[in-house]
Amino acid sequence: MRYETTIGLEIHTQLSTKSKMFCRCDNFSVEAKPNTNVCPVCMGMPGTLPIANQTAIEWTIKTGLALNCKIAKITKFDRKSYFYPDLPKNYQISQYDTPITKNGSLGIETLDKEGKSYITKIGITRTHLEEDAGKLVHPEGKDYSLVDLNRAGTPLMEIVTEPDLRSPLEARIFMQNLRAILRYLGVSLANMEEGNLRCDANISLRPAGSKTLGAKVEIKNMNSFKALERALEYEAERQTELLESGEKIVQETRGWVEAKQKTVSLRIKEETFDYRYFPEPDIPPITANSQQPTANSIDIEKIRAELPELPREKQKRFEKEYGLSSYDAFVLTGELELANFFERTLEKLPQITEATGKEKKLAKKISNWITSELLARLNKEKIEISKSKVTPQGLAELVDLIDKGEISGKIAKDIFDEMFKTGEFPSKIVKEKGLRQVSDKAALVKIIEKVISENKKTVEDYKKGKEGALMFLVGQVMRATKGQAAPQKVNEILREKLS
Repeated sequence: MRYETTIGLEIHTQLSTKSKMFCRCDNFSVEAKPNTNVCPVCMGMPGTLPIANQTAIEWTIKTGLALNCKIAKITKFDRKSYFYPDLPKNYQISQYDTPITKNGSLGIETLDKEGKSYITKIGITRTHLEEDAGKLVHPEGKDYSLVDLNRAGTPLMEIVTEPDLRSPLEARIFMQNLRAILRYLGVSLANMEEGNLRCDANISLRPAGSKTLGAKVEIKNMNSFKALERALEYEAERQTELLESGEKIVQETRGWVEAKQKTVSLRIKEETFDYRYFPEPDIPPITANSQQPTANSIDIEKIRAELPELPREKQKRFEKEYGLSSYDAFVLTGELELANFFERTLEKLPQITEATGKEKKLAKKISNWITSELLARLNKEKIEISKSKVTPQGLAELVDLIDKGEISGKIAKDIFDEMFKTGEFPSKIVKEKGLRQVSDKAALVKIIEKVISENKKTVEDYKKGKEGALMFLVGQVMRATKGQAAPQKVNEILREKLS
């Protein structure tokens, strides 16, 4: 029997607001000493009153709009009651039945078996706000744990998807798309490795064509896109083997163990836990009112008007404005900093204002250098574009030198290697190492005549119609000039001499 995979995601992202969700404590305390970035509110002291962070609410609405969600006219906070050592109040301020946004969707682009791209629309069930818990620290070799409440009260936005994902690959692509949107909006650092973007996945299998969902298994502890995809692949294989052997899938929570590349059972989910939700009495409901905004209402249309250009919109603009392929535009717009690097390079290029009609040609050259050369080196060294020693000014200068015929493509790659290592500008490297391309006809003629006299057999082959012989001679000239001769100029002179 053939089975269909069904996946839904629960995503938590820490918002990058200046202060915490319900108090004025600093929201950035990663390097702070334990329990130093706290106050009576986030420590759950009796008699304290929480005040909702309006920026966090506005950013959640902004995210909801970017995900095509409906915005609640009235929203409220609720108390989610449970006990855990890192939860000082014994309840978490969250949202239950009136999330800030709901019923949205995000289209993701994937490839079919023939390599053709298609858009899959993934439903967004809801987006709501809550406060993060503290953190437990387990000293090695000790029989106790320590509680650090620096993280307690951090604004946490939860995004829940419908079970619309049909493969681990789609789940990874969805998360990459979502991360890009969060970064474009500027609401979160959205880095899974650092924990400010976390994802739990619910996966089940059902017979192909069936409308009934199978027993759901929740997967936790995935701290990268690669781990998410691999964990879901493993779990789909595990469940398939169980079903094919006649066994039942147990509804449970499992954790991904990176070192063993497998999931392990954490706990059985026999019934839904009762969190005893009830409205938070200390925080009044919040209304979405664009006509008469008050201290306790949010102007949705103002937020909508301030939405930035999002990845999909920027991709389409790059294709139309710069003539880039769909793939190149997709790669460049996958990260906001990469897209900005590309456009800043174009702005630095003098020909953009000097020569009409060259914009698209030069944009494609810059795109090729970024997607082929720069990204390859950044990925190999595990460096982000923001830490690259190659600057937009430097890359623009390099493309300018190539376009003017002052350096060859081969020399340009050597120069680029030097730029990547040192951050030096190409013009300085060319000057110091004497790499400027030889294009003086008199100088080239002298070298070409010597090559012709030393390769008489090849010359005869060319005159007999063997075009490849000419390329050999061009190569000999390039070798003699250490790659500094202008290939096109060499080709022209050789043809003149051999005609």
